[in-house]
Amino acid sequence: MSFEGKRVLALESRRAQEIAELIRRQGGEPFVAPSMREVPIEQNAALAEFAERLFGGEFDMIVLMTGVGTRQMNRALAEAYQETAFADALSELTVVARGPKPVAALREMGLKAAIIAPEPNTWRELLKATEGRPERRIAVQEYGRPNEEFLEALRARGAEVTAVRIYRYGLPEDIGPLREATRRLASGAFDVAMFTTAVQIEHLLRVAGEMGVEAAARAGLAKCMVASIGPTTTEALEEFGIHPAMEPSHPKMGILVREAAERM
Repeated sequence: MSFEGKRVLALESRRAQEIAELIRRQGGEPFVAPSMREVPIEQNAALAEFAERLFGGEFDMIVLMTGVGTRQMNRALAEAYQETAFADALSELTVVARGPKPVAALREMGLKAAIIAPEPNTWRELLKATEGRPERRIAVQEYGRPNEEFLEALRARGAEVTAVRIYRYGLPEDIGPLREATRRLASGAFDVAMFTTAVQIEHLLRVAGEMGVEAAARAGLAKCMVASIGPTTTEALEEFGIHPAMEPSHPKMGILVREAAERM
């Protein structure tokens, strides 16, 4: 089973070349349009306040949601304080990782997570993994977009929760490929559309709206087999009225591409 020459849209940014090659190996014709970049939040007063409280021993647990955010937080605190300040502070806390990417970032710092959420690594798995824990003063390193459901669920357990954003999601510096993808989607040029993170649909439809083709782009998606990397991305798609045809058996990009090809 393969894509058999089907035209496949992907919106991956950091691993654009990799997903294009994966699609080709499955017999597809890829069009990859980077749709986002992580933009550091300048003059981050919330981060400075968090650091003071962290070094003052005011947290029992920290939840690390992304590898990118963990590394950026480490760099920011190393510049403002000392090289190992963040790692030293984390060694005194219960460290929770949402999945393999923050685990890898911790490993680079010589640390291990006490708790790792299982696949598909959503906030629901995090809640289950931390159920019954005694820690009540919890810091959460957020995604580029807030997750209020997760924060409120922790608070409902009686926790005092502090959310810290180290970056936000912005459009790519070169928006040309995303505009071209939007134009092609609106004209019905794709057979498959792949989404590997939640913010991709938001940025795609934002650009479509700016181009005046949102209705046509939505119609183009309706004609595609829409593939989602996992539950968090599926939730975001459904918020915009897009209902994916499939999720892979594991939330990995290679498995997503292979299993999507098998569905054709």
